[in-house]
Amino acid sequence: MELDKDLCIKMNDGNKIPALGFGTYCPDDVQKSKCEEATKVAIEVGFRHIDGAFVYGIEEEVGRAVHEKIADGTVKREDIFYTGKLWNTFHRPELVRSCLEQSLKKLKFDYLDLFIIHNPMSLKPGTDPLPKDENGKLIFDVVDLRQTWEAMEACKDAGLVKSIGVSNFNIRQLEMILNKPGLKYKPVLNQVECHPYLNQGKLLAFCKSKDILLEAYSVLGSQRDKMWIDQSTPVLLEDPVLGAIARKYNQSPALVALRYQLQRGIVVLFKSFTRKRIEENLQVKQEGREKRMRDTPPCVQI
Repeated sequence: MELDKDLCIKMNDGNKIPALGFGTYCPDDVQKSKCEEATKVAIEVGFRHIDGAFVYGIEEEVGRAVHEKIADGTVKREDIFYTGKLWNTFHRPELVRSCLEQSLKKLKFDYLDLFIIHNPMSLKPGTDPLPKDENGKLIFDVVDLRQTWEAMEACKDAGLVKSIGVSNFNIRQLEMILNKPGLKYKPVLNQVECHPYLNQGKLLAFCKSKDILLEAYSVLGSQRDKMWIDQSTPVLLEDPVLGAIARKYNQSPALVALRYQLQRGIVVLFKSFTRKRIEENLQVKQEGREKRMRDTPPCVQI
């Protein structure tokens, strides 16, 4: 799982993934047009790995951004590595391909570079992405994810996706897929929340032992959404140890957090709607900074 000269990593199916990706999740309080513009900026400054999802509701905007950059000659479709995700309401094997085809139609793509199961939690099929009962509780579905995986394999065989993987899976859930009788393709990666406050050490070790990449989201700390996190919890980028390392190497805390993951062999996803931050955080891949950061401790103990 070593980086090549283009900062890409070869996955277990032989395909390569850029180690630094641009996330396109767009909170409800942010206009979708900002996500579209940010995606264009990301491509302009050098990002070639774009991470999206059916449930984000911004695939049309992201697709327009990519096609605009193709039209103006900035990139070709084959230059872009795009990740899509199978949402929880499509886990039944007969529904998997329909979710993928809806994403392809919105993006106006012929294929996805990577298609992953968004969560190992199945929800009642239907038009509502978060189906709830009269008490406001989620309505779950009972699906054998091994059958879901077989449908993912069929999508790969059909040429609609190049690689397949999972997201938010724990070790037991990964083993369930890996030990499935008749397994044709094992997951190329597992995308999870990962940062110095949640370093996923055991999961990373397991994935490496199975030649599965770990891909990190929320690499600059957990989202501060009041629905998900206690607002009194520490803010990663304000951590004094991270700040001290940043000052030592004349870098920003964000770049140190990104470098920390890259040195562990983890694929990193970064998200911003600001051109300055998008440009700054892409600097983690520049050759000059590579040399200056080479001696940074491989594991930041915080």
